[in-house]
Order: sequence, then structure tokens, then C-alpha cells
Amino acid sequence: MDPAALDQVRLNFNPTGIAIINAAIGLMMLGVALELKVEDFKRIITSPKAPAIGLVAQFLLLPALTFLLVLIIKPYPSVALGMMLVAACPGGNLSNIVTYLSQGNTAVSISMTAVSTVAAIVMTPLNISFWGGMNPATRVIMQQVSLNPADVFTTVFLILGIPLIVGMTLGHKFPGLAAKVKKPFKIFSLVFFIVIVCGALAANWQNFLAYIGLVIFAVLIHNALALNLGYWSGKIAGLPERDCRAVCVEVGIQNSALGLVLVFNFFDGLGGMAIVVAWWGIWHIIAGLITAFIFTRKKLPKNEVIDD
Repeated sequence: MDPAALDQVRLNFNPTGIAIINAAIGLMMLGVALELKVEDFKRIITSPKAPAIGLVAQFLLLPALTFLLVLIIKPYPSVALGMMLVAACPGGNLSNIVTYLSQGNTAVSISMTAVSTVAAIVMTPLNISFWGGMNPATRVIMQQVSLNPADVFTTVFLILGIPLIVGMTLGHKFPGLAAKVKKPFKIFSLVFFIVIVCGALAANWQNFLAYIGLVIFAVLIHNALALNLGYWSGKIAGLPERDCRAVCVEVGIQNSALGLVLVFNFFDGLGGMAIVVAWWGIWHIIAGLITAFIFTRKKLPKNEVIDD
């Protein structure tokens, strides 16, 4: 297959499948929200430095540096737009687990997950629209789909904002029930989503095999950039080591599930974008575990006692 044809490939996923994938990520967010508390947001006010640095790195620096990275490595336009889309997404729901495995500050991680999810309702559409329109190659795709940030805002609010509100409300009103169901619910929603993604890949397996080689390097470099950006932003700002690890993971583990929803809802399953986002979803788990392993080999300062 002609590599340039990647920009014309459209992955096959019918409207029913799109509705199901929307429901799946909504369920995943509901499961995450059951564990969130108002205190997680209040922590931003009482100890704002680490979460603030993380959010700046996640929603301002990463999209900007992704734009520069795309100019340097010059991937195909659909791949470039997929990278920009990933950079515009909030932290993924695996970030808290990876932070824990990395001996990072899980309180900071949870706070960042909570606030970045809320911020994403506005920042994700804005970043996609702004940075996608800045690059001449990706601007063509943006014009072809006539992307309306307001429509993206509505979609992100429906699949992130509403489940967040419902989950936190249930957790507050029925803490006993939430404690019992949150773990099995998160497992069920994650398995449900994996099954849907596997189904999408199965329906497009030949395209995936034909073009995955074109995105592996881009995703590897991009994810390494995100992880290092998070960690060194914290270091430069003088954060404690455990906070740096939390910010590193939050910035490096993106919500690729949201990315897939946006690809299929607004970009008609554009091949390069879909393959980038799908592979990122696989790779960031591998990279996260490698990062956790590296961190556990590095001793924490004596004054940073793990108490999470």
C-alpha cells in the first residue's frame, strides 16, 4: 500500500458502534468519578503548586511542543493531527495506578485527574481547533471536516462532564454503595471498552497492519516527550520528587479513549488519526509500566516518606 494513502483511509465503524464507544467511555468516567471527592478539588486550593504545574504542562506546553515536534519529524497530515488530538486530551484513567506503582504522590495524581477532566471540557476543543489550524497540512483536514469547537465541547461534556457529576453525586449520597461497586464497575467498563476497541481493530485489521509501522516511531517520540515534559516541569519548578513523578505520569498517560471517540465522531474514522490514537492507548500502558519500573529503581529522598 502507498504510505501516502494513509491520509485517505477511513476506518470502518458504523453509527451504532460509535454510540456504543461513547457509552463505554461515559461508563469508564463514571467509574473514575465514584472515587473522586470534593476534597480532591479542594486540595488544588490548599496545595496548588504541583497540580497547577501539571495542568500547565498538560494543556499548554504539551500541545505547543507537539506542534513543534510535528514540524520537525513531518509525519503524514492525518498522523500529525492524531498526535495533536492526543496532546489535547486530559490524563488517562490509568494514571493514578501508574503513579502509585511509580511511588509518586497519588494525592497529586488524583487531584490532577479530577481537575484536568473538568478543564478538558474547554481546553480539549480549543487545543484541537487552535493547533490543528496552525499547521498548513492539518488545517486542510480541519477545513474538510468543518470542525466546530462548540460541537466538540458538547460531546466532551456529555461523555466526561455528566458522568463526572453523576459519579461524584452518587459517591457523596451513597458512599457505602459507591465503595462496593466502584472496583467491579471500573473493571467492567474497562473490559467493555477494550472489547469495543478490539472489535473496531478486527473490522479494520488489514489497514491497521498495513500502516501501524508508520506511526510507531511518532508515538514513541511523542510519548517520551510527554513523560519528560511532565517530570522536568516539576523539577524546574522545585517540586518534591514524588510530586514530579505524579506530574510525569499525568502528562504522559493521555485519555486515548476520549481521543478515539473524537476521531470517530468528528473525523469520520480518519485512518492516520485513529491508528495513532489506538496505538497510543496500547503504548502508553507499556511506557507507563516501564516508567514505573525506572522510578522504583531510583531511591526517594529520605524526607519523602510514602504515606498514600
